[in-house]
Amino acid sequence: MSSSAEKHDVFQAIADPTRREVLRLLAEKELPISEITSHFTMSRTAIAKHLHILSEAELVSGHKVGREKRYRLQPETLKELKQWLSFYEQFWSNKLTKLKHVVENPEENNIKGI
Repeated sequence: MSSSAEKHDVFQAIADPTRREVLRLLAEKELPISEITSHFTMSRTAIAKHLHILSEAELVSGHKVGREKRYRLQPETLKELKQWLSFYEQFWSNKLTKLKHVVENPEENNIKGI
């Protein structure tokens, strides 16, 4: 890959709501670009650009079937996102557990009942 052809990462790729919707569609089944485009008000060219970014991030792959190109989700790549989110999920889980304890035990925490 040349230095001018910059690969997109997973986080850049999912930053756009259209690309997230494309991923949702492809999670259900493999689709040709014409069917993907039918779910949006934008042009086929715009959808092709979104699919290109998703391909560069290795979130989707495409292959030729006859005259059309069909796209499918590559869910393995979402592991990076899942790992990143799991850290924050644990963080918030700990914070909410502490809050629950404070709310349920006001006398231990010097909080007066209302």
